[in-house]
Amino acid sequence: MLQEFKEFAMKGNFVDMAVGIVIGAAFSTIVKSFVDDMIMPWVGHLTGGVDFANMFMIISGGEEGVTYNTVALAQEAGAVTMNYGLFFNAVFTFVIVAFVLFMVIKGMNAAKKAEEEAPEAPAEPSDEAKLLTQIRDALAK
Repeated sequence: MLQEFKEFAMKGNFVDMAVGIVIGAAFSTIVKSFVDDMIMPWVGHLTGGVDFANMFMIISGGEEGVTYNTVALAQEAGAVTMNYGLFFNAVFTFVIVAFVLFMVIKGMNAAKKAEEEAPEAPAEPSDEAKLLTQIRDALAK
């Protein structure tokens, strides 16, 4: 059974998939940081200082009549919150990842199409064809 698992784990597709997952996770972290730390501050600035990470609605709990400035403060006070600002950040991150993947796949398809359309070099004649050519040339002399 251990041998079967080793054969399964060493198959090319399995290893390729594992590498893809690791790279995807790293890429996701980069995109999340890009959205949270680079894009959303500008979006907040352009919308009058709105911090989307702290846009929420209290569903229940918390202290009566108290306004919480952050999601963390509201949840610390025991409030149940609906964090629509964080959802907006997640949707924005998804759109960026989807666009980048679209561009990568589009580029790969274009490269594949160009490779398919490239004229192939004529195949080199076989040894028999070379020999027959030599005989023909010798007979012609």
